[in-house]
Amino acid sequence: MTRQEVMISLDKLDAFDGDELTVIIETPKGSQNKYTYEPRFGAFVLDGILPAGAVFPFDFGFVPSTIGEDGDPLDVLVLMDAAAFTGCIVPSRLIGVIEAEQTENGKTFRNDRLIAVAAKSITHRSLGDISDVSDDLVGQIEHFFISYNMAKGKRFEPKRRSGQDRALALVRTGVARAGRA
Repeated sequence: MTRQEVMISLDKLDAFDGDELTVIIETPKGSQNKYTYEPRFGAFVLDGILPAGAVFPFDFGFVPSTIGEDGDPLDVLVLMDAAAFTGCIVPSRLIGVIEAEQTENGKTFRNDRLIAVAAKSITHRSLGDISDVSDDLVGQIEHFFISYNMAKGKRFEPKRRSGQDRALALVRTGVARAGRA
């Protein structure tokens, strides 16, 4: 077997490892660069650069073996104590979701943002549901995604905040959509 035949593509990992959500970090907290996993290369590519002064508020990535309504893997923001690195696998606990619509090129579709806590987090370990996160912080996260998309010529409109049960249902739907159920 060649090395390439043995390598497993990150987007093909299971969405769950036991009770924990598998999250692949694309863009670390504090990064002005936006990275995206590109399966055809088996690597991360620079997808964009945020305007001066704008950075990702928390680690941002995706849930493997899922497909969202936008055709991409489900997006997830991970709360943890310090930034991870691009490509890091972070076992996490789902705590909720910011359900949202995104409009680009005249087409509107769902593009939710799952919210999770790193399973090993010390600072955020007491968070069990998005309702445990301050309204101010969730509002700032929503504002980040609104501004980030606006800078790219897109519209991001948060519709509602939902808890852990709804987030889990969205992941299960994403797994089924990817044909991995």
